[in-house]
Amino acid sequence: MNVRTGLKRLQEAARQTVREVWLASGPPLRSTRRAWQFDVLVALTIGVATVYYGIDNADNVVVREIAPGVERVMTRPNGPGGMAFMVTLAFIASVALVLRRRYPLAVLCVVTAATLATPQSVLRLTFYAYVIAVYSAAVYSPYRVATLAALPVSVLLVSTSGNSVTPIVPNEYIALLILVPMAVASVGLRTWKLRTDEGRTRLSALEREQAETLRRAVEHERARIARELHDVVTHNVSVMIIQAGAARKIMKTSPEQAGEALLAVEAGGRAAMTELRHVMGLLTMADEGGVTGVDGPAAVPAPQPGLDQLETLVGRVRDTGLLVELTVTGPPFPLPPGVELAAYRVVQEALTNTVKHAAGATAAVTVEYGPDRLRVEVTDTGGHAGAGAADGNGRGLIGLRERLAVYDGTLDTGRRLTGGYRVEALMPLEAQ
Repeated sequence: MNVRTGLKRLQEAARQTVREVWLASGPPLRSTRRAWQFDVLVALTIGVATVYYGIDNADNVVVREIAPGVERVMTRPNGPGGMAFMVTLAFIASVALVLRRRYPLAVLCVVTAATLATPQSVLRLTFYAYVIAVYSAAVYSPYRVATLAALPVSVLLVSTSGNSVTPIVPNEYIALLILVPMAVASVGLRTWKLRTDEGRTRLSALEREQAETLRRAVEHERARIARELHDVVTHNVSVMIIQAGAARKIMKTSPEQAGEALLAVEAGGRAAMTELRHVMGLLTMADEGGVTGVDGPAAVPAPQPGLDQLETLVGRVRDTGLLVELTVTGPPFPLPPGVELAAYRVVQEALTNTVKHAAGATAAVTVEYGPDRLRVEVTDTGGHAGAGAADGNGRGLIGLRERLAVYDGTLDTGRRLTGGYRVEALMPLEAQ
């Protein structure tokens, strides 16, 4: 059983090795148009030079000194057949370089075969193309395991074959062979420096953009919290002022009614504190524990008010002596929490302004559920300014417009022809 298990493991390891050899370690390189043009230019240059070399050296005799006092005579291929053979080798090795980025291993195999077939006396026909093919396979091949195996084999075959005599470079080309790599290295270093500087510039710009985005987000959140505090404090404190003033006036003549007014003041204060705890809890909630409020720790802030709490809101306003009628038309259906909160704040702000600026009036609240929109309207018949009326600065309506704009809603306000004031909010809804 152990022997079988060992054999299975060896087979699986062998399969894994084969898969690693044939599977790419990365995606194949996609040549750009500029890279393609450069490879064509390289192949054309090498091809023209080697073909010219083959034609120019046909029927020549090469004498080389392989040791002190020992010379070796090498006859190059001659005749039309020999010239055609040299031109074919040079053409195959050069044209293959066009695909050196897309198929580097295949190009290496083709050029290696052409190099092995090249006679010893004319190694220049394929030697330079072979050097470029080896470099391309090492740099561009996505098959890393296969490349690491193919490169040593190719170099070993070329170096140990009968054509192992290194081609001699004429003296007039030595300066060119030194200056060209230096120029290429200089251009590469300059390109690398430019790209590094561009990368640093883009990184700095990205950091500045992120800092600006964070600053705008902080400002937006501060403005949102300020609107929440304004809505909560203004409404409840206005109601409390009205109730406290009424209790003070009837304290001596009607103690029971004064007590009821003070109870309403207490209820309004508790409601204000509950909503304040929710808003401030968004800022002070700790990561480990909950929110520490006035009445003790609260693990989770209370949910935001919605349209289902309009009766409670209208009831608190009625306790101030303002006659308010609530009408809901259309079948109610669930709405997004943000939309419900925005509609609730519209009613809250409008009734607060009515209590402050239209004492003695009557008000009507209408909530209309439509198939594609939600309409909220608050109207009053007009009255005289109450306590705290001079404290208005218009920020409440501005905040409502900004809140509604988040949901593509609109706010329409103005005096009515028949007297009083009207506030209407329209918010589009998705199909229900």
